[in-house]
Amino acid sequence: MKIERITPFLVDRFLLVRVYTDEGIVGNGEAGLWAHHKSVYHAIEELSDYYVGKDPRRMEHHYQVVSRNTHFAGAVLSAALSALDMAMWDILGKSVGLPVHQLLGGKCRDRVKVFANVVGDSVEARAESAREQVEAGYLSLRTMPFFPDWEQKTPTQVIDDAVAIVAAIREAVGDGIDLGVEIHRNLRPEQAIVLAGELAPYRLLYYEDPLPPESVEALAYVARHVHLPIATGERFYAIQQFKDLIDRQVVSLIRPDLSLAGGFTQLKKIAGMAEAAFVGIFPHLMGSPVNVAAFVHLDAAIPNYVLMESHTFADAYNEIVDEPVTREGGYIRVSDRPGIGVEIVESRLAQFPYRPQKITGYFHADGSVAH
Repeated sequence: MKIERITPFLVDRFLLVRVYTDEGIVGNGEAGLWAHHKSVYHAIEELSDYYVGKDPRRMEHHYQVVSRNTHFAGAVLSAALSALDMAMWDILGKSVGLPVHQLLGGKCRDRVKVFANVVGDSVEARAESAREQVEAGYLSLRTMPFFPDWEQKTPTQVIDDAVAIVAAIREAVGDGIDLGVEIHRNLRPEQAIVLAGELAPYRLLYYEDPLPPESVEALAYVARHVHLPIATGERFYAIQQFKDLIDRQVVSLIRPDLSLAGGFTQLKKIAGMAEAAFVGIFPHLMGSPVNVAAFVHLDAAIPNYVLMESHTFADAYNEIVDEPVTREGGYIRVSDRPGIGVEIVESRLAQFPYRPQKITGYFHADGSVAH
């Protein structure tokens, strides 16, 4: 079997890819660098010069050749490799009539636990949103404990708001529902430490991305001063970055993105390293129904999976695939269809014109850059 051509598609806020073979099998994948899809689009076109004519079933070999050929690395190249790797695993599964999770070692679970996001522009709205999600069957919730104007407030006001939001949610749903907070890399170390202390009584499952991702040393400093489980890693794109994070013993959960950190080939290794250190896998999911379906296969096949986002946002784009995933309350049913379980319907992609991510910036009251 040989790859005949590779076609990337810019669709709404997504970057999809299809890999066509000489045996008529077509693989489906998706890249996860959502803010820079045009750059990844061109990277996929460039990488096609290598992949066309090659056997798509040699995923590990191809990853090693491309990533080590010149030793230039980065998120753009990794996102492109991830999309292609996903598509090649899809091809392999279809070629042998098996779902990807079976090729990765078989199911560790029949359904994948997911969380719902709690939103609202007031404390009361957050509490009501939390109640609605629990009524819908979710057993795990996450919220970003900030209001839209947080950048204009003092750090003390931001912390006060965050505590009020989390307290209201916990009171609304009780102690039996898992709750995590997404800090979204918005705080400085001293702010993250103070907020973690204030949130400790509310029995949080995780404290996600308290700092920007550039300094593991700064994260280690925060970890030494807080008593909440830390989750991070969604911006990481290389297995070595995750190894460093795990080796430093600063996290309870890591957040690799299947469509950014190397596809199935690399994520299975990352999960194995984490398993040996009793670190859970909390995948970062941002994308279309293609990504949702692919992630479920990874989640099903690794023993240390914890949870991921339900990503109901993607439901608005279900038309671009033939059979989107099936949600059952706070779970997604694991598909046994060959490959990743969905097929991109090319004739429907034009219904969703590409929407590029514009750079607008976020600013504090004094005009300095926030985030």
